[in-house]
Amino acid sequence: MIVIQNAGPSSPARIRRPVLKRTVWGVLLALMVLIYGSHAPLLTLTKVDGHVPFSASSCVVMIELLKLLISLVTLVSTGGTSALLAAPSLARVAPYAAPAVLYALNNNLVVVMQAYMDPSSYQVLSNLKIASTALLYSLCLGKRLRPSQWLAVGLLVSAGVCHSYSSLDAGDPARADDGPGLRVTAWGLFLVLVYCCVSGLAAVYTERVLKGQKLPLSLQNLYLYGFGVAVNGVSSSLSFVAGEKGFLEGYSGVVWAVIAGQAANGLLMSVVLKHGSGITRLFVISCSMLVNALLSWAVLGLQLTPFFLLPVSMIGLAAFMYYR
Repeated sequence: MIVIQNAGPSSPARIRRPVLKRTVWGVLLALMVLIYGSHAPLLTLTKVDGHVPFSASSCVVMIELLKLLISLVTLVSTGGTSALLAAPSLARVAPYAAPAVLYALNNNLVVVMQAYMDPSSYQVLSNLKIASTALLYSLCLGKRLRPSQWLAVGLLVSAGVCHSYSSLDAGDPARADDGPGLRVTAWGLFLVLVYCCVSGLAAVYTERVLKGQKLPLSLQNLYLYGFGVAVNGVSSSLSFVAGEKGFLEGYSGVVWAVIAGQAANGLLMSVVLKHGSGITRLFVISCSMLVNALLSWAVLGLQLTPFFLLPVSMIGLAAFMYYR
């Protein structure tokens, strides 16, 4: 005898939950792509006479501090006061120091590399961090990727290189007459490799820590960004002593918008690393290049070429191959 059970009134709710989850993830990822893509155009709008009028190190500190405050408010508002008041063990908190050090090292490497290569070469070569992150993701987290998924990662790298190369000196005929102008030293190539490895290691290690501890994400963010404020605060203090701009010198409404956007993106990225995958982060970064190009065209008047459609197609194909 076949017994047919009544699904009951909760069945539609069970059907709606996966749809709602996919919708929430779609909105979250779209918001991250928009924030990532708008970062460079917003920074361009902050320039005065071609120069950024504020201290980059102080901006990083403010971003980390804002993320720390939001995490604290979230933890308290969700009833996590007891977890906040309980003294955490050193073994629980210490792992969150490493990402802060790695990200601070990366920020400084970006500055140092400019002395050994031109900005356009950096723009092209930095796309290698997509491959390094995927490789470390597979090695450190034990996530085996299918051959089609590795091919998708390769397409992401190629799309980034194509997009970066197609935008070199776009709309600047004065520079176009000077030849290619690409310059990379052997030391510069070494620093690029270090930068890409550190970038991938920071992302993979952060994901491992967030997923490895069964703690509320807001509490984990509190530990993570607490170290971020401390490490970057020391770096900013050294820059101030060295005679750089004052801590809040040159801040404008657009600068505060950059800080708010990057803080929101960091918090959203922690959600992706906690409940999703670091590879998803790579697709967000790749898609943001396209948003960056469109915003630069719409807001800054930069020229788009038909070549722009090639990286768009490559990223779409990579997403299809990886997630099918």
